[in-house]
Amino acid sequence: MLHDLSHPATDGMMVYPGDPHVAIRPALTVAQDGVLVERVEMGSHTGTHIDAPAHTVADGRTMADVRLDELVGEALVLHVPGLREGQRYGWEELAATGDIPDVVPTIVIIETGWAQWFGDERATRHPHLDAAAAAELWRRGMRLLAVDTLSPDATGDASADFPVHGIVLGGDGLIVENLCGLADLPSRVQVGFFPFTLQGDGAPVRAVAFLDD
Repeated sequence: MLHDLSHPATDGMMVYPGDPHVAIRPALTVAQDGVLVERVEMGSHTGTHIDAPAHTVADGRTMADVRLDELVGEALVLHVPGLREGQRYGWEELAATGDIPDVVPTIVIIETGWAQWFGDERATRHPHLDAAAAAELWRRGMRLLAVDTLSPDATGDASADFPVHGIVLGGDGLIVENLCGLADLPSRVQVGFFPFTLQGDGAPVRAVAFLDD
């Protein structure tokens, strides 16, 4: 069974503060042109999307360099309930619902429950991951970090240096942001993140979990 983990892309949808707004308008119509074609304007980090290293690393890998086999496989899902607005959560919170193995899959998904606020201003006050915990996940084998928030780092802090991005993208890894539908996923699940083939610093993705019937 396929389980969609993506927010739909819609006209005027929420974006990361400062990112291009999303505009979806008819370019051709059935009445006038015989076909309906939409004109779509959006940033590369719209909705559920992936960050390539080039997003924060000068001369880093772009999406043109990302292989599909990096985006599909077994994931470790860490459920971290009860977090407060703006809370920085670390290893203790990640391990609260079960021990984290010494070697983790290359894909690690963190579910905070904050996807419920996507589209609301409260979404910008999401919990964010402690850099030391991100570094430990990286040491244990993570190469793609996926979260259900606007970012694994704090959003809206003008002085922030995006430490988790620095660890993951700086290590030539990948980050997926704005997942949804994670609450009922088991701790181990097969997932796939399927991006547009854009030769840039990121791209929207259709994120899917492959569940047993």
